[in-house]
Amino acid sequence: MSDWPPKPQNETQNTSQNPQQPTGNEWKLLEKAVLASVEEQRRARRWGIFFKFLTFSYLLFILVALGKSCSTAATGDAGAAGSHIAVVDIIGTIAADKQSVNSTDTIRSLKKAFENKQSQAVVLNINSPGGSPVQSDEIWQEIQYLKKMHAGKKLYAVIGDTGASGAYYIASAADEIIVNPSSLVGSIGVIMPNYGVNGLLQKLGVEDRTMTSGANKALLSMTQPVDPAQKAHVQAVLDNVHEHFINAVKQGRGKKLKSNDPAIFSGLFWTGDQAVKLGIADRIGSLNTLKRELKTEKAINYTIEYSPFDSVLDRMGASVGQGFAASLSQQIQSENNAKLQ
Repeated sequence: MSDWPPKPQNETQNTSQNPQQPTGNEWKLLEKAVLASVEEQRRARRWGIFFKFLTFSYLLFILVALGKSCSTAATGDAGAAGSHIAVVDIIGTIAADKQSVNSTDTIRSLKKAFENKQSQAVVLNINSPGGSPVQSDEIWQEIQYLKKMHAGKKLYAVIGDTGASGAYYIASAADEIIVNPSSLVGSIGVIMPNYGVNGLLQKLGVEDRTMTSGANKALLSMTQPVDPAQKAHVQAVLDNVHEHFINAVKQGRGKKLKSNDPAIFSGLFWTGDQAVKLGIADRIGSLNTLKRELKTEKAINYTIEYSPFDSVLDRMGASVGQGFAASLSQQIQSENNAKLQ
């Protein structure tokens, strides 16, 4: 005969045969064991993050060391080098970033070059189309100061292929400007490129929805017609910067300028031969002819240079730091969430 459904006494018998359920104290012990295991895992994760960061730091240190060995630092610190010409390069675009000719590193190089008692003279080795007027002026101003502090030491500017715009701004501070007959010299002017594409955008069906707070905030917008008043203002700004440039050249060159022709300051450039005739350069020559004149074969380069590897290292260091911070923040957040639960 079937014993289904079970009778109450059978239920009691079955219940009595089941294993005994954990008591309150046993649950607490079990909870402590689980929490201890979780805490141990958290510690392990923390140490894992720490050792990963340590490994990244070690690798970064090795890469930095390799980068520094690949890059060229200023070599003019050696006082035991004997009598020499101190060379500072103005090569490439003049701008604020350290991969270009910037005022910070150039001034540091010039200061070391002037202060070294073994340097007979300082040479600006120039091959540049120019660039930032601010960076150029900062270098020009510092040259004036260094020349006063070291009155017995001459500064030469030796122009190679090009010494134009901001590069000529810097060169004008030299006691002498030496050029190759075919060098391109001058371009004493200021430029602000701007383009108008509103007609093209209309043909393409593109609508300009620029919003501003300030009547002139969209000054010289590429997508809007030029406002005459705004154009006049920008022109006045450029003229003012141009005036600074002209004054610097006149102060630097002084009576050496052989012509009062306004074209000199119009943005035109000339060959080295023509520049000498106009008085914006002094003579034809090179670093080698200067060595012979000063009776020394030693020329030490004081330029602080950076290899492209350095910028990669900078970005890598920033990425490692950000990655470590993000990982640590995520770990702390997950732990806090676990505690709240």
